[in-house]
Amino acid sequence: MNYQINDLFGYKKDYSFLDSVIARTLTKENAAGSIFSIIFVDEAKIQEINKAYRNIDRVTDVISFALEDQKDDFQLEERVLGDIFICIPRMQEQAVSYDHSEKRELAFLVVHGLLHLLGYDHQTKIDEEKMFGLQKEILDEEGIKR
Repeated sequence: MNYQINDLFGYKKDYSFLDSVIARTLTKENAAGSIFSIIFVDEAKIQEINKAYRNIDRVTDVISFALEDQKDDFQLEERVLGDIFICIPRMQEQAVSYDHSEKRELAFLVVHGLLHLLGYDHQTKIDEEKMFGLQKEILDEEGIKR
């Protein structure tokens, strides 16, 4: 596992608990040798990204850019999955509104973003049940509950 947290706005605290959440997710998906980034941003930056790349002019909690969406004819020794952008202020608001810890909300967003990088989506009810079921399973196994 090779990931980097980029903290563009000074939000970084002790997020070492994410190591085991990420490792469990990658192991379950047979992607333990993967490389990706997690970037912490504010509301203005995530809205700018959402508008530029998804044509949705509003704040969101997490956006993933999967590099494996484009299928190439060659394989790298290590999988380079892409980038996950997480809006820390939105994560904090959601933790309060859902009445659980910031740890739980951030872990959920990281797993959610990472599963998107690994090819999961929630466009259909079946896909949503599969993806959200896997998210819950991973968080439960990590002892991170609502």
